[in-house]
Amino acid sequence: MSDVQELVNLKNMHGLTNTELAELLSPDDAKAMAFKISKWEKSESDIPHYITLALRSLDRELKIRKTVKGPVNAKFRFIDLFAGIGGMRMAFEKAGGACVFTSEWDKYPAKVYEDNYGEKPAGDITKIDAKDIPAHDILVAGFPCQPFSIAGVSKKKSLGRAHGFEDKTQGTLFFDVARIIHYHRPKMFLLENVKNLRSHDKGNTFKVILDTLENDLGYKVEVKIIDAKQLVPQHRERVYIVGIRDPDSDFKFPVIKPKTTCLDDILFKDSDIESRYTLSDKLWAGLQRHAANHKAKGNGFGFGLCTRSDTARTLSARYYKDGSEILIKQRNKNPRRLTPRECARLMGFPENFKITVSDTRAYKCFGNSVVIPVVERIAKAMVSSVSISENNIDKYLKTENNIEHNMSLIN
Repeated sequence: MSDVQELVNLKNMHGLTNTELAELLSPDDAKAMAFKISKWEKSESDIPHYITLALRSLDRELKIRKTVKGPVNAKFRFIDLFAGIGGMRMAFEKAGGACVFTSEWDKYPAKVYEDNYGEKPAGDITKIDAKDIPAHDILVAGFPCQPFSIAGVSKKKSLGRAHGFEDKTQGTLFFDVARIIHYHRPKMFLLENVKNLRSHDKGNTFKVILDTLENDLGYKVEVKIIDAKQLVPQHRERVYIVGIRDPDSDFKFPVIKPKTTCLDDILFKDSDIESRYTLSDKLWAGLQRHAANHKAKGNGFGFGLCTRSDTARTLSARYYKDGSEILIKQRNKNPRRLTPRECARLMGFPENFKITVSDTRAYKCFGNSVVIPVVERIAKAMVSSVSISENNIDKYLKTENNIEHNMSLIN
């Protein structure tokens, strides 16, 4: 197919006039671009190769956009990997972004996500080709923590052969984050994980991640552990990894001004709590006995019994089992679990966020989520540190041209 035919087909498939196509390609100089398109269409001048590549990327994005909602006038576009129930998305939308792609394989958080955002996330990210993901400015991901095998890397070293992130990270979900970054070259990314990522597998996991992001992918990387208790009544330390494509960027993690918070800010009145959230005599006795046994052995296990003036321990995905990490004292009653709505508040979700799964599933969803106010502040710091907007031709060209660049590296 000729370049001219590709141009004509794209216009027809998406119902675009020359002016509309020009505004998508070059919004700052649409009039001149529309004139060029007219000449290309009439074969009065040749279509530059970089324009053909940009048109192919735009075509893919327009196909995906038909199923994606979001403000047209957003400051930037981002993708949301391992999205869970959309905590990252909510934070980056508050920073002015539009989400153009989401992936989440677990059907329960995916249902909550769809019920709140009106979009069904793509499934297993390991089965999605990077070229089928639309162009974006920022990538965000809360990827699972997995060990890396160094066997393949060691073998290649012994043979004097080159090795890259594919060898070091293959078989882990971080590999999928890396391959998408490698293909699309977003301006920035934000990765979130548990604090123990830094010490996981005796530090090897974190070492491989940083080496991949900095040396293999060529990003400037900033890392910080932030405790969410500065903004919500929950002690929740997470490691945040920000990558910046521009080495001259002045990005710094935001200095968070602590808010005075306590559990009373997120709890219902005692009189509004259903009895099913109060621990049974058997469960309460079992937790106390279990804690006493561990204490006698010098272990650290114990339930977290809180008053309304306290800050809670970390809400985990296992909270549905017995609620032991965050129990709320009640007058003349056994302590109780948090309700799912209280868990939502503890993570910074608004009151209108729909909880459309069972309590058990909801506890796991919120325990795996991010604290939205923390991520929102990081997102705003990221956006303000670099010029996110760019000529759309450049953006589409980067996306399409990467496959040629990557093939040249392989060959």
